[in-house]
Amino acid sequence: MIARLTGTIDALERDRAIVDVAGVGYLVRASSRTLSAFAAGDRATLLVETIVREDAIDLYAFATAAERDWFRLLTTVQGVGAKVALSLLSALSAPELARAIATGDRSMITRADGVGPKLANRLASELKDKVSALGVAMPVATGSGTAAPAEAGGAAEDAISALVNLGYRRPEAVAAVERAAARLGEGARTEALIAGALKELAR
Repeated sequence: MIARLTGTIDALERDRAIVDVAGVGYLVRASSRTLSAFAAGDRATLLVETIVREDAIDLYAFATAAERDWFRLLTTVQGVGAKVALSLLSALSAPELARAIATGDRSMITRADGVGPKLANRLASELKDKVSALGVAMPVATGSGTAAPAEAGGAAEDAISALVNLGYRRPEAVAAVERAAARLGEGARTEALIAGALKELAR
């Protein structure tokens, strides 16, 4: 299984690229967001998700771990294949997708080609609980719930880390978690802080 490629961008098309790695050209499919970050001739390191089917082996490439993680999450939803997942990642950034799902903004989700109201509703309902946990690398600790999460550690710091992994800048993640912690009070768990912070960021 191929998990990462480092090489030269040999050619770019609308939804795919050829990456030359030591003389071997790998055809990878990617979102327009990832492809727009490169030009032919650029040196690139891409994270890769390998999908094996009976009739093909397809490589899907991502510029960031957050985008790859979203691809994996999206494709767990019935009716969302690799093509639709890339369409969603092309239409919405990771923070935008997180906000849309956390707040149930179905109109925002339907910006992606191939995503109608019915599928948008399924995405919002099935992934709402999972979004809060996406990107949390540390186990849940007993949070202090104070209004200074950057120093408090525990659940608040876990929540900040999760938001950063979703694509938010750390300063705005810290501010959002501070507001969520102040609203939720002491003892708020990581999942609640993430959900609360996403709602703050969506305002």
